[in-house]
Amino acid sequence: MKQYAMVVEVDRCIGCKGGCQVACKTENEVALGRSRSTLYHMGPTGVYPDLQMYFLPVMCQQCEAPSCVDVCPTGACYKDEEDGVVRIDQDICIGCQSCKKACPFHANNFNKELRVMDKCTGCAQLREKGEEPVCVKNCSGRALHFGDINDPESEVSRILAENEGHVYTLKDDNGNHPSGRFILKKQNWIDMLPFEFEEALRNGIYEEPESEMAHKIFEDHFKKAKVVHTEMNEKKWRPKRDETGGSKKTAGKSQSRTLSFPWRSVHHGSGCGDAGQYEADAVSDRLRKSRAG
Repeated sequence: MKQYAMVVEVDRCIGCKGGCQVACKTENEVALGRSRSTLYHMGPTGVYPDLQMYFLPVMCQQCEAPSCVDVCPTGACYKDEEDGVVRIDQDICIGCQSCKKACPFHANNFNKELRVMDKCTGCAQLREKGEEPVCVKNCSGRALHFGDINDPESEVSRILAENEGHVYTLKDDNGNHPSGRFILKKQNWIDMLPFEFEEALRNGIYEEPESEMAHKIFEDHFKKAKVVHTEMNEKKWRPKRDETGGSKKTAGKSQSRTLSFPWRSVHHGSGCGDAGQYEADAVSDRLRKSRAG
């Protein structure tokens, strides 16, 4: 059986939304405020300098066992036996949104104008003419590929074979068996549903994986900082004491010095504060004069 699905080279996606979302809305007349695909920002994650982030475009995963088909009360949502693509017959759809609630990947959306459900079909109307889906044709990063993943001679099967060991699917806890494939080689795949990851990251509950590189760098920086701190303490100026107990230059006298500023002179000595003390004294003096007047 044929199984057409989208293969995404994640490393090539630049997150522009122009090639996939905008082109799709234009070609398929998607309702205002709706989209057949969602672009997720997976990151940034990690600990400096070991950071990562990638963009993840998600559309219908053309599941082998789609839960949206199982819950549709009218049979409007069905899996096409010819190409394995899940479709919605909008002529018999009643807009109950059961398929939207059942989809674990949030791939279905509700058209408020027509009061029916809508989703990605891989641009069936274009494929009937022998053309590629509009998102594939317009992707500026050439990150999207659509074809039969069950055909070993197909272009998408060749791409998947070339990237063996770096191919992933969305996390599947419901037995849907998504057909969509994601290729990620330069960064680490985050094994969470993208919308759950974004929420966890936003709420500060995402647990960062351990990073040996980050720990090593932090340890090196700590050691260097400790050395510098020790050297500064050793070089810190201390008055030399003579036999009488005082310093050689000012034996028996308190250490003091005067800092000169363009508008004032501030005396620093034993028990004196910093330059801010001058401001405090000036304010107190003005208060005393105002009360006396």
